[in-house]
Amino acid sequence: MSERIETVVLDFEGLSAWIAQDRKFLAVLQVFHGMGADLVIGANTIVEVTHSRTNMPRLNWALSRIKVEPVTEQSARAAAELLKRAGLHGHKYAIDATVAEVALRQPKPVALLTSDSDDMTKLCGDQVRIVPV
Repeated sequence: MSERIETVVLDFEGLSAWIAQDRKFLAVLQVFHGMGADLVIGANTIVEVTHSRTNMPRLNWALSRIKVEPVTEQSARAAAELLKRAGLHGHKYAIDATVAEVALRQPKPVALLTSDSDDMTKLCGDQVRIVPV
């Protein structure tokens, strides 16, 4: 990875892999950390990642080291517009759209670590580097 990345946005899978201390994922994060990139998630990713078996101390540790962006009415409207432009709709894509909206408003260049490369590419276009997790 030769291009310098300013901001790294994690989706549900990215945050889950970090909490689970997945070695492959941690190695990718280390590369971005070495660039001085900021880690960012959208606030609703916390809801998506939390369940009865979530390691809450580990989640809280991760959240203390990451910037959590709010999902406001303005950002929700922007996410809805992204869905419309991408020809997507419905609850299946709602959180993806808010994650894409968060990524698009971060300092560039931005990388988005995601398990949903196809939809995120449709939502972000070429403005965000999509990194499959």
